[in-house]
Amino acid sequence: MSRRAVILLVLLLGSLTGLTLTGRSLFASLSLLFFGVIVIAWVWSRFSLQGLSLQRSVRTLTSQVGKVFEETLVLKNQSRLPKLWVEIRDDSSLPGIWASARALGFSGSSWTQEFIGHRASAVASGLRPRQDWLWTARTICTRRGRFRLGPVTLSGGDPFGLFPTKRLLPDRRELVVLPPTVHLPAFPIPAGRLPGGEALRRRTYQVTPNASGVRDYSPGDSFNRIHWKSSARRGRLISKEFELDPMADVWLILDGQRTVHRQVPGMEEPLVGGLPGQVVHLPPMTEEYMVAAAASIALHVLGRNRATGLLGYGQARTVVQPERGEAQLFRILEALAGFRCEGDVDLTDVFRIETPWFPRGATVVVLTPNVRQDLFYALLEMRRRGLAPIATLIEPADFGSPISARGLSQALADAGIPVRVARRKVGLDASIGVPAGARMFTDAA
Repeated sequence: MSRRAVILLVLLLGSLTGLTLTGRSLFASLSLLFFGVIVIAWVWSRFSLQGLSLQRSVRTLTSQVGKVFEETLVLKNQSRLPKLWVEIRDDSSLPGIWASARALGFSGSSWTQEFIGHRASAVASGLRPRQDWLWTARTICTRRGRFRLGPVTLSGGDPFGLFPTKRLLPDRRELVVLPPTVHLPAFPIPAGRLPGGEALRRRTYQVTPNASGVRDYSPGDSFNRIHWKSSARRGRLISKEFELDPMADVWLILDGQRTVHRQVPGMEEPLVGGLPGQVVHLPPMTEEYMVAAAASIALHVLGRNRATGLLGYGQARTVVQPERGEAQLFRILEALAGFRCEGDVDLTDVFRIETPWFPRGATVVVLTPNVRQDLFYALLEMRRRGLAPIATLIEPADFGSPISARGLSQALADAGIPVRVARRKVGLDASIGVPAGARMFTDAA
């Protein structure tokens, strides 16, 4: 019941009091009028949302930063009564910088609305029986992550606004917004150290993705090595023979410790180096630059048919085992979409816990804004154990830190460890796509 309904009830009581005290026909007419309006408004309000349903359809529940997410909504009036007006209020959590909604009705009933953020809210007026309202909501995705689509609240009521009514449609979906990727001109991925191109004609318990041939079954071979089609054709057990992969794995290790990351207050900034005609904005945060750099490196490495994995200790331990192909790129981007730097584990502790399990000769790309001296010795120790470290530093001085990455990058370069430095307001293709050096620091300054 609204404030107007309370006032109308007070007037009804006043007219009934006047009718009781005076008996005049004027108070009788007013009492009948007020009572009739209240009854009609209450009945109208009761049926204002009856027979309404909302359908939301999207092509895919996966988008990417910089791309436009679009969904189509249809409000259906399945009742025999017309709807004077219906307000659709969307409570999606997807942020955005621009969106538009367009409704297409019948017989000239159409409208257009623009607003900030993804809001599929609208007001449908003059909805006839058995009529559908169709509109489209579009949003430029500006933040990576997992976002909620819905729920939706339908609001209606009577023409006098006496008894507003609401109905919650609890249907919810999850939209995954992947981090942006930039095509890098180059990145220092060393060649593998393992021999390849020749089948190992000897008994081995190592199973690799590369099957080089078949041989007779030997006692001790596991069942997953048996080639059942050849066994059935030859009438005896035949085992598959494997060869070592000459291309070593590439691991991307992200620093998810909350204390080493910084941010600068302000709006999103354009990220130079995206696709032609595409403007990608990033928040001024070391976390977002680190994730965008990891996504771009994964795109570059997987494009060269190298098995790539992901490891990070953020709000939880995130691991994607190394594999090849476009499906692996999607798995890595999906893991990066939900990665948050809210962990407490130091990056050097991550090295001690995880890298002993890495195969010898693997390439380890370390992404961090941590420029402490202990990282230098940790990478040297990693190289001594047979791994190939690559440092990708996020320049902390660009985000308000008094410490610069210049000293650490120079020390790593002098030690023969490849270094890349991502700078704020500098395209990733122009920063991590080229070797770090004094000229880059001078140009960025």
